[in-house]
Amino acid sequence: MGAGIAQLACLAGFPTLLHDPDAEALERGRHGIRENLDRGAGRGRWSAADADKTAARLQAAAGLEGLAGCALVIEAAPERLELKRDLVAGLEAICGPETVLATNTSSLPVGEVAAEADHPQRICGMHFFNPPVLMKLVEVVAGERSSAAALTLVTSVAERMGRTPVRCSDSPGFVVNRCNRPFTLEALRILDQGVAEAPEIDRIMREAGGYRMGPFELIDLIGVDVNLAVARSLYRQRPLARWRPHPIQERLAESGRLGRKSGRGFYEYDGAGQRQPGDGPYPGPDLTRLVLERIVAQLVNEACFAAGERVAAAADIDAAMRLGLNHPRGPFEWGRELGPERVLAILDGLADRLGDDAYGAAPLLRSWVTGEVPAPAAQA
Repeated sequence: MGAGIAQLACLAGFPTLLHDPDAEALERGRHGIRENLDRGAGRGRWSAADADKTAARLQAAAGLEGLAGCALVIEAAPERLELKRDLVAGLEAICGPETVLATNTSSLPVGEVAAEADHPQRICGMHFFNPPVLMKLVEVVAGERSSAAALTLVTSVAERMGRTPVRCSDSPGFVVNRCNRPFTLEALRILDQGVAEAPEIDRIMREAGGYRMGPFELIDLIGVDVNLAVARSLYRQRPLARWRPHPIQERLAESGRLGRKSGRGFYEYDGAGQRQPGDGPYPGPDLTRLVLERIVAQLVNEACFAAGERVAAAADIDAAMRLGLNHPRGPFEWGRELGPERVLAILDGLADRLGDDAYGAAPLLRSWVTGEVPAPAAQA
Protein backbone atom coordinates (compact mmCIF):
# COMPACT_ATOMS: atom_id res chain seq x y z
CA MET A 1 0.00 0.00 0.00
CA GLY A 2 2.71 2.49 0.96
CA ALA A 3 4.75 1.79 -2.17
CA GLY A 4 1.64 2.17 -4.32
CA ILE A 5 0.85 5.57 -2.80
CA ALA A 6 4.46 6.65 -3.29
CA GLN A 7 4.31 5.60 -6.95
CA LEU A 8 1.20 7.73 -7.46
CA ALA A 9 2.96 10.69 -5.82
CA CYS A 10 5.98 10.33 -8.11
CA LEU A 11 3.80 10.03 -11.19
CA ALA A 12 1.97 13.19 -10.12
CA GLY A 13 5.27 15.08 -10.15
CA PHE A 14 5.86 15.32 -6.40
CA PRO A 15 9.33 14.85 -4.92
CA THR A 16 8.63 11.82 -2.74
CA LEU A 17 10.28 10.19 0.26
CA LEU A 18 9.54 6.55 1.09
CA HIS A 19 10.18 5.31 4.63
CA ASP A 20 9.90 1.93 6.32
CA PRO A 21 11.60 0.97 9.61
CA ASP A 22 12.51 -2.36 7.98
CA ALA A 23 15.40 -1.68 5.61
CA GLU A 24 14.63 -4.76 3.51
CA ALA A 25 10.97 -3.75 3.14
CA LEU A 26 12.07 -0.25 2.15
CA GLU A 27 14.33 -1.62 -0.56
CA ARG A 28 11.59 -3.96 -1.81
CA GLY A 29 9.26 -0.96 -2.06
CA ARG A 30 11.75 1.08 -4.08
CA HIS A 31 12.56 -1.86 -6.33
CA GLY A 32 8.86 -2.62 -6.87
CA ILE A 33 8.12 0.98 -7.90
CA ARG A 34 10.99 0.95 -10.39
CA GLU A 35 9.74 -2.36 -11.85
CA ASN A 36 6.21 -0.97 -12.17
CA LEU A 37 7.47 2.14 -13.95
CA ASP A 38 9.54 0.07 -16.38
CA ARG A 39 6.57 -2.24 -16.96
CA GLY A 40 4.38 0.76 -17.72
CA ALA A 41 6.92 2.04 -20.21
CA GLY A 42 6.99 -1.38 -21.86
CA ARG A 43 3.22 -1.24 -22.26
CA GLY A 44 3.32 2.25 -23.74
CA ARG A 45 1.68 4.02 -20.79
CA TRP A 46 4.63 6.42 -20.67
CA SER A 47 8.05 6.64 -22.24
CA ALA A 48 11.24 5.12 -20.84
CA ALA A 49 12.52 8.66 -20.31
CA ASP A 50 9.39 9.54 -18.30
CA ALA A 51 9.88 6.39 -16.23
CA ASP A 52 13.42 7.54 -15.43
CA LYS A 53 12.24 11.04 -14.51
CA THR A 54 9.51 9.61 -12.29
CA ALA A 55 11.89 7.22 -10.54
CA ALA A 56 14.30 10.11 -9.91
CA ARG A 57 11.61 11.85 -7.82
CA LEU A 58 11.70 8.97 -5.30
CA GLN A 59 14.20 8.93 -2.45
CA ALA A 60 14.47 6.58 0.51
CA ALA A 61 14.30 7.90 4.06
CA ALA A 62 16.10 5.55 6.44
CA GLY A 63 14.57 7.24 9.49
CA LEU A 64 11.59 9.43 10.35
CA GLU A 65 13.92 12.40 10.69
CA GLY A 66 14.34 12.34 6.93
CA LEU A 67 10.72 13.45 6.59
CA ALA A 68 11.25 16.74 8.45
CA GLY A 69 10.79 18.97 5.41
CA CYS A 70 7.66 17.32 3.99
CA ALA A 71 4.48 19.31 3.42
CA LEU A 72 2.40 16.11 3.59
CA VAL A 73 3.15 12.77 5.23
CA ILE A 74 0.82 9.83 4.47
CA GLU A 75 1.18 6.93 6.87
CA ALA A 76 0.18 3.42 5.83
CA ALA A 77 1.19 1.51 8.95
CA PRO A 78 -0.74 -1.62 10.06
CA GLU A 79 -4.17 -1.08 11.60
CA ARG A 80 -3.07 -0.85 15.25
CA LEU A 81 -4.13 2.28 17.10
CA GLU A 82 -1.12 2.55 19.44
CA LEU A 83 1.27 2.04 16.53
CA LYS A 84 -0.36 4.88 14.58
CA ARG A 85 -0.42 7.16 17.64
CA ASP A 86 3.27 6.49 18.26
CA LEU A 87 3.99 7.27 14.61
CA VAL A 88 2.06 10.56 14.84
CA ALA A 89 4.00 11.50 17.99
CA GLY A 90 7.28 10.75 16.25
CA LEU A 91 6.33 12.81 13.23
CA GLU A 92 5.16 15.75 15.34
CA ALA A 93 8.55 15.81 17.06
CA ILE A 94 10.25 16.07 13.66
CA CYS A 95 7.92 17.98 11.33
CA GLY A 96 6.88 21.60 11.66
CA PRO A 97 3.30 22.41 12.78
CA GLU A 98 2.33 23.25 9.18
CA THR A 99 3.00 19.68 7.96
CA VAL A 100 -0.22 17.78 7.27
CA LEU A 101 -0.30 14.21 8.58
CA ALA A 102 -2.73 11.93 6.73
CA THR A 103 -3.62 8.47 7.98
CA ASN A 104 -4.50 5.77 5.47
CA THR A 105 -6.51 3.89 8.08
CA SER A 106 -9.49 1.92 6.79
CA SER A 107 -11.07 1.03 10.14
CA LEU A 108 -9.74 3.23 12.95
CA PRO A 109 -11.44 6.57 13.72
CA VAL A 110 -9.25 9.48 12.64
CA GLY A 111 -10.17 11.24 15.88
CA GLU A 112 -8.69 8.38 17.91
CA VAL A 113 -5.48 8.41 15.87
CA ALA A 114 -5.21 12.17 16.55
CA ALA A 115 -6.41 12.05 20.17
CA GLU A 116 -2.98 12.49 21.76
CA ALA A 117 -1.50 14.77 19.10
CA ASP A 118 -0.19 18.24 19.87
CA HIS A 119 -1.66 19.59 16.63
CA PRO A 120 -4.75 17.46 15.88
CA GLN A 121 -6.01 20.04 13.39
CA ARG A 122 -3.34 18.96 10.88
CA ILE A 123 -4.40 15.28 10.99
CA CYS A 124 -7.02 13.85 8.64
CA GLY A 125 -7.80 10.63 6.80
CA MET A 126 -6.62 9.86 3.27
CA HIS A 127 -7.86 6.34 2.62
CA PHE A 128 -6.59 4.77 -0.59
CA PHE A 129 -7.93 1.47 -1.93
CA ASN A 130 -5.78 -1.50 -2.82
CA PRO A 131 -3.98 -1.50 -5.18
CA PRO A 132 -3.67 2.31 -5.16
CA VAL A 133 -2.29 2.48 -8.72
CA LEU A 134 -5.47 0.88 -10.07
CA MET A 135 -8.23 2.03 -7.72
CA LYS A 136 -9.44 5.57 -8.43
CA LEU A 137 -11.09 6.38 -5.10
CA VAL A 138 -9.61 8.20 -2.11
CA GLU A 139 -11.80 8.77 0.95
CA VAL A 140 -10.86 12.13 2.49
CA VAL A 141 -11.90 11.80 6.11
CA ALA A 142 -12.58 14.88 8.20
CA GLY A 143 -11.83 14.25 11.85
CA GLU A 144 -13.67 16.37 14.39
CA ARG A 145 -10.63 18.69 14.68
CA SER A 146 -9.22 18.40 11.14
CA SER A 147 -8.64 21.87 9.67
CA ALA A 148 -10.06 23.06 6.38
CA ALA A 149 -6.49 23.68 5.20
CA ALA A 150 -5.48 20.06 5.84
CA LEU A 151 -8.53 18.72 4.03
CA THR A 152 -7.99 21.07 1.09
CA LEU A 153 -4.38 19.95 0.76
CA VAL A 154 -5.07 16.20 0.74
CA THR A 155 -7.98 16.71 -1.65
CA SER A 156 -5.79 18.60 -4.12
CA VAL A 157 -3.01 16.00 -3.81
CA ALA A 158 -5.48 13.17 -4.49
CA GLU A 159 -6.76 15.00 -7.58
CA ARG A 160 -3.24 15.62 -8.85
CA MET A 161 -2.59 11.88 -8.41
CA GLY A 162 -5.49 11.23 -10.76
CA ARG A 163 -7.75 9.88 -8.00
CA THR A 164 -11.33 10.89 -7.21
CA PRO A 165 -11.51 12.26 -3.64
CA VAL A 166 -14.76 11.78 -1.74
CA ARG A 167 -15.16 13.83 1.43
CA CYS A 168 -16.69 12.03 4.40
CA SER A 169 -17.03 12.44 8.15
CA ASP A 170 -15.14 10.40 10.72
CA SER A 171 -17.68 7.66 11.37
CA PRO A 172 -17.32 3.85 11.53
CA GLY A 173 -16.23 2.39 8.19
CA PHE A 174 -16.27 5.84 6.54
CA VAL A 175 -18.26 5.38 3.28
CA VAL A 176 -17.19 2.22 1.47
CA ASN A 177 -16.59 -0.22 4.33
CA ARG A 178 -19.80 0.92 5.96
CA CYS A 179 -22.09 1.01 2.96
CA ASN A 180 -20.83 -2.35 1.66
CA ARG A 181 -21.65 -4.22 4.88
CA PRO A 182 -25.06 -5.44 3.60
CA PHE A 183 -23.50 -7.01 0.50
CA THR A 184 -22.06 -9.78 2.67
CA LEU A 185 -24.16 -9.60 5.84
CA GLU A 186 -27.53 -9.86 4.06
CA ALA A 187 -26.15 -12.68 1.89
CA LEU A 188 -25.15 -14.52 5.08
CA ARG A 189 -28.65 -14.06 6.50
CA ILE A 190 -30.19 -15.39 3.27
CA LEU A 191 -27.89 -18.42 3.43
CA ASP A 192 -28.58 -19.02 7.13
CA GLN A 193 -32.35 -18.88 6.57
CA GLY A 194 -32.12 -21.56 3.87
CA VAL A 195 -33.49 -19.26 1.17
CA ALA A 196 -30.59 -20.00 -1.23
CA GLU A 197 -27.17 -21.62 -1.21
CA ALA A 198 -23.90 -19.69 -1.52
CA PRO A 199 -23.27 -20.60 -5.21
CA GLU A 200 -26.84 -19.56 -6.09
CA ILE A 201 -26.51 -16.23 -4.30
CA ASP A 202 -23.16 -15.52 -5.95
CA ARG A 203 -24.46 -16.34 -9.41
CA ILE A 204 -27.53 -14.15 -8.93
CA MET A 205 -25.45 -11.17 -7.86
CA ARG A 206 -23.07 -11.60 -10.79
CA GLU A 207 -25.53 -12.34 -13.56
CA ALA A 208 -28.63 -10.42 -12.45
CA GLY A 209 -26.97 -7.74 -10.35
CA GLY A 210 -23.96 -7.07 -12.54
CA TYR A 211 -21.40 -7.42 -9.75
CA ARG A 212 -17.96 -8.73 -10.67
CA MET A 213 -18.04 -11.17 -7.76
CA GLY A 214 -20.74 -12.59 -5.55
CA PRO A 215 -20.61 -11.96 -1.78
CA PHE A 216 -19.21 -15.39 -0.85
CA GLU A 217 -16.61 -15.29 -3.62
CA LEU A 218 -15.60 -11.87 -2.29
CA ILE A 219 -15.35 -13.07 1.32
CA ASP A 220 -13.19 -16.01 0.27
CA LEU A 221 -10.95 -13.72 -1.78
CA ILE A 222 -10.24 -11.18 0.94
CA GLY A 223 -10.29 -13.81 3.71
CA VAL A 224 -13.09 -14.96 5.98
CA ASP A 225 -11.08 -13.78 8.98
CA VAL A 226 -10.32 -10.37 7.44
CA ASN A 227 -13.95 -9.72 6.51
CA LEU A 228 -15.03 -10.85 9.97
CA ALA A 229 -12.49 -8.52 11.61
CA VAL A 230 -13.96 -5.55 9.72
CA ALA A 231 -17.48 -6.56 10.76
CA ARG A 232 -16.41 -6.89 14.39
CA SER A 233 -14.61 -3.54 14.31
CA LEU A 234 -17.67 -1.68 13.05
CA TYR A 235 -19.95 -3.49 15.50
CA ARG A 236 -17.66 -2.58 18.44
CA GLN A 237 -17.77 1.07 17.40
CA ARG A 238 -21.54 1.03 17.03
CA PRO A 239 -23.44 -2.13 18.07
CA LEU A 240 -26.32 -1.91 15.59
CA ALA A 241 -28.41 -4.97 14.77
CA ARG A 242 -27.82 -4.58 11.05
CA TRP A 243 -24.01 -4.60 11.61
CA ARG A 244 -23.99 -7.68 13.85
CA PRO A 245 -21.28 -10.15 12.69
CA HIS A 246 -22.82 -13.40 11.49
CA PRO A 247 -22.22 -16.71 13.30
CA ILE A 248 -21.57 -18.53 10.01
CA GLN A 249 -18.43 -16.46 9.45
CA GLU A 250 -17.36 -16.92 13.04
CA ARG A 251 -17.66 -20.71 12.76
CA LEU A 252 -15.69 -20.78 9.51
CA ALA A 253 -12.93 -18.61 10.97
CA GLU A 254 -12.69 -20.73 14.12
CA SER A 255 -12.37 -23.90 12.02
CA GLY A 256 -9.60 -22.44 9.87
CA ARG A 257 -11.71 -22.19 6.72
CA LEU A 258 -10.40 -18.77 5.75
CA GLY A 259 -11.05 -18.77 2.00
CA ARG A 260 -8.59 -19.00 -0.87
CA LYS A 261 -5.53 -18.55 1.30
CA SER A 262 -6.35 -21.68 3.32
CA GLY A 263 -7.75 -23.69 0.39
CA ARG A 264 -11.24 -23.77 1.84
CA GLY A 265 -13.86 -21.24 2.86
CA PHE A 266 -17.35 -21.08 1.40
CA TYR A 267 -15.74 -22.89 -1.54
CA GLU A 268 -12.83 -25.27 -1.98
CA TYR A 269 -9.72 -24.29 -3.96
CA ASP A 270 -6.87 -26.16 -5.57
CA GLY A 271 -3.19 -25.42 -5.01
CA ALA A 272 -3.30 -22.62 -7.57
CA GLY A 273 -6.19 -20.92 -5.78
CA GLN A 274 -8.77 -21.93 -8.39
CA ARG A 275 -12.27 -22.60 -7.11
CA GLN A 276 -13.73 -26.08 -7.33
CA PRO A 277 -15.94 -27.25 -8.99
CA GLY A 278 -17.05 -24.12 -10.88
CA ASP A 279 -20.17 -22.00 -11.34
CA GLY A 280 -23.25 -22.33 -9.20
CA PRO A 281 -26.64 -23.67 -10.33
CA TYR A 282 -28.95 -21.53 -12.41
CA PRO A 283 -31.63 -20.09 -10.09
CA GLY A 284 -35.14 -19.46 -11.36
CA PRO A 285 -36.57 -15.95 -11.78
CA ASP A 286 -38.47 -15.92 -8.47
CA LEU A 287 -35.40 -16.79 -6.41
CA THR A 288 -33.26 -14.40 -8.46
CA ARG A 289 -35.58 -11.50 -7.76
CA LEU A 290 -35.90 -12.40 -4.06
CA VAL A 291 -32.15 -12.59 -3.43
CA LEU A 292 -31.20 -9.58 -5.53
CA GLU A 293 -33.90 -7.35 -4.07
CA ARG A 294 -33.09 -8.29 -0.47
CA ILE A 295 -29.39 -7.46 -0.83
CA VAL A 296 -30.01 -4.33 -2.88
CA ALA A 297 -32.66 -3.09 -0.44
CA GLN A 298 -30.18 -3.33 2.41
CA LEU A 299 -27.49 -1.56 0.38
CA VAL A 300 -29.94 1.28 -0.29
CA ASN A 301 -31.00 1.36 3.35
CA GLU A 302 -27.44 1.60 4.70
CA ALA A 303 -26.64 4.38 2.24
CA CYS A 304 -29.75 6.24 3.43
CA PHE A 305 -28.59 5.91 7.04
CA ALA A 306 -25.13 7.21 6.06
CA ALA A 307 -26.45 10.15 4.04
CA GLY A 308 -29.00 10.98 6.74
CA GLU A 309 -26.18 11.10 9.31
CA ARG A 310 -24.20 13.37 6.95
CA VAL A 311 -21.36 10.90 6.59
CA ALA A 312 -21.24 11.87 2.90
CA ALA A 313 -23.51 13.26 0.22
CA ALA A 314 -25.69 10.82 -1.73
CA ALA A 315 -23.89 11.42 -5.02
CA ASP A 316 -20.52 10.91 -3.31
CA ILE A 317 -21.70 7.65 -1.76
CA ASP A 318 -22.69 6.38 -5.20
CA ALA A 319 -19.33 7.42 -6.65
CA ALA A 320 -17.43 5.81 -3.77
CA MET A 321 -19.17 2.46 -4.17
CA ARG A 322 -18.57 2.39 -7.91
CA LEU A 323 -14.95 3.53 -7.77
CA GLY A 324 -13.89 1.86 -4.52
CA LEU A 325 -15.53 -1.52 -5.05
CA ASN A 326 -16.43 -1.60 -8.75
CA HIS A 327 -20.15 -1.87 -7.94
CA PRO A 328 -22.24 -1.68 -11.13
CA ARG A 329 -24.46 0.99 -9.55
CA GLY A 330 -24.28 3.10 -6.45
CA PRO A 331 -26.93 2.43 -3.77
CA PHE A 332 -28.98 5.52 -4.59
CA GLU A 333 -28.85 4.59 -8.26
CA TRP A 334 -30.22 1.18 -7.23
CA GLY A 335 -32.86 2.91 -5.15
CA ARG A 336 -34.06 4.98 -8.08
CA GLU A 337 -34.11 1.92 -10.35
CA LEU A 338 -35.95 -0.36 -7.94
CA GLY A 339 -38.05 2.48 -6.54
CA PRO A 340 -37.86 3.66 -2.92
CA GLU A 341 -41.41 2.39 -2.30
CA ARG A 342 -40.34 -1.14 -3.27
CA VAL A 343 -37.19 -0.90 -1.14
CA LEU A 344 -39.22 0.17 1.89
CA ALA A 345 -41.83 -2.55 1.31
CA ILE A 346 -39.10 -5.22 1.23
CA LEU A 347 -37.53 -4.00 4.47
CA ASP A 348 -40.83 -3.59 6.33
CA GLY A 349 -41.97 -7.02 5.15
CA LEU A 350 -38.78 -8.69 6.38
CA ALA A 351 -38.91 -6.82 9.69
CA ASP A 352 -42.50 -7.97 10.28
CA ARG A 353 -41.88 -11.57 9.20
CA LEU A 354 -38.52 -12.12 10.88
CA GLY A 355 -38.85 -9.78 13.85
CA ASP A 356 -35.28 -8.62 13.28
CA ASP A 357 -34.15 -5.05 13.95
CA ALA A 358 -31.55 -5.47 11.18
CA TYR A 359 -34.33 -4.53 8.74
CA GLY A 360 -35.33 -1.25 10.35
CA ALA A 361 -35.69 1.37 7.64
CA ALA A 362 -33.62 4.55 7.65
CA PRO A 363 -35.53 7.78 8.35
CA LEU A 364 -34.20 9.23 5.10
CA LEU A 365 -35.64 6.30 3.15
CA ARG A 366 -39.09 6.79 4.70
CA SER A 367 -38.91 10.53 3.98
CA TRP A 368 -37.86 9.76 0.40
CA VAL A 369 -40.96 7.58 -0.03
CA THR A 370 -43.37 10.09 1.51
CA GLY A 371 -41.87 13.02 -0.37
CA GLU A 372 -40.93 14.86 2.82
CA VAL A 373 -37.42 15.27 1.39
CA PRO A 374 -36.38 15.50 -2.26
CA ALA A 375 -35.02 12.38 -3.90
CA PRO A 376 -31.27 12.05 -3.14
CA ALA A 377 -29.26 13.90 -5.74
CA ALA A 378 -28.02 11.87 -8.69
CA GLN A 379 -24.37 11.78 -9.69
CA ALA A 380 -23.56 14.72 -11.94
